[in-house]
Amino acid sequence: MTAAPTLLWFRQDLRLTDNPALTAAVAAGRPLIPVFVLDDADAGHWATGGAARWWLHHSLEALAEAMGTRGGSLVLRRGPASEVIGRLVEETGAAAVFWNRRYEPWATRRDAEIKADLKRRGVEARSFNSALLCEPWQIETRTGGPYKVFTPFWKALRAAVETATPTPPPERLPTPARMPTGDALADWALTPRGPDWAGGLRAAWLPGENAALRRLDGFLDEAVLDYARKRDLPAEPATSRLSPHLHFGELGPRQAWHAALSRHEPGRTDKFLSELAWREFAHHLLHHFPDLPDRPLRPEFAGFPWVDDPQGLRAWQQGRTGYPIVDAGLRELWQTGWMHNRVRMIVASFLIKDLLIPWQAGEAWFWDTLVDADLANNAASWQWVAGCGADAAPFFRVFNPSLQGVKFDPDGAYVRRWVPELARLPAAAIHSPWAARPLDLADAGIRLGRDYPGPIVDHAAARDRALAAFKALRKD
Repeated sequence: MTAAPTLLWFRQDLRLTDNPALTAAVAAGRPLIPVFVLDDADAGHWATGGAARWWLHHSLEALAEAMGTRGGSLVLRRGPASEVIGRLVEETGAAAVFWNRRYEPWATRRDAEIKADLKRRGVEARSFNSALLCEPWQIETRTGGPYKVFTPFWKALRAAVETATPTPPPERLPTPARMPTGDALADWALTPRGPDWAGGLRAAWLPGENAALRRLDGFLDEAVLDYARKRDLPAEPATSRLSPHLHFGELGPRQAWHAALSRHEPGRTDKFLSELAWREFAHHLLHHFPDLPDRPLRPEFAGFPWVDDPQGLRAWQQGRTGYPIVDAGLRELWQTGWMHNRVRMIVASFLIKDLLIPWQAGEAWFWDTLVDADLANNAASWQWVAGCGADAAPFFRVFNPSLQGVKFDPDGAYVRRWVPELARLPAAAIHSPWAARPLDLADAGIRLGRDYPGPIVDHAAARDRALAAFKALRKD
């Protein structure tokens, strides 16, 4: 008699290496039915954004191909996960459903309901942690509450992390005699058509587990040793660019952590490990404060006098603010689905403090345009810049975009790449073209207002306006 199968429900764990749910499902000894469910409804307004949908399509292709080389196949179904999983259990007679946990508030509520329903049916339901170094509820302060400051969280996390060797992928995937039918990936229309805006994404990225492992190896071979010194320089290839691979689970953080520690002497990779810890901190915050994506963690900011400025928002989105480092970042984002982390802080500060546009507007734009759009990281980062989150930069710290450009892109290489109309300006003028000598503008073939916009706000006046708004908020 054939054993009843196990459903292996893939989500943001699109890999075969060091995948706890997969390892446990294979060890259970039953035939395996891997399934991915595209569930747009449960996430509400945080349904997967456009750039991330492009990545998901190609990541699923890579996962299905990897399964095929091990004798398995991936079933694709679309609809509310609670209904789809229930129907699959009925169709297949599955004795168990295994999955790796997600940590968005809507996902944790839904997963609890699914687990309870499966248990009522007499079906084994088991979930695992593949996405984080530690569970977000595992790290607590001495009083048993959540951390709101990164440094003590980082110390506690480092003490708690287990550095076990990642588990290898299974050599073969045991499959039942008959697999359930599924959707064709192309029918999900995750990739853009008419127009196809993803050319820059295709040029910049290769999704999938193998690509993630190659990127990790390349980063740890060279760039990680200069990471602390160069990570704030957007023109330098000094960052890992692992964020989309981590978000979709093509690479697990335990793999990155273990590889960094095993390949280099103690202390050489601490800065990189601390950035993995910031990702953990964001998920820790989201778990304990599930309104983080929509409401300020500091409640007094709910009354902040934001400005309704659709023209300013549009100029910011299009990279037409007249501030070159800001525009370069937003054009990099639009073309590649990614933005250098230092530049993310600069463009966020400009939107929030120079334009007084709510941080939620920037968060929503990043959500739709980033290939690494992650609910916890995105929300925590925007609140950090706005000064209303945990361990946040104070609101009165207002980045001067021109000085930030001079400091972190001194030769203008980053601006020249993404704002090519300014490429012929000398380095001394490239971050403040409105202050350039007329001769330099003429030699560069630039007429401000025609070839490149003048600043949409005066930074000094905008800073004064922002600080006055913050001062008024503190008096209320």
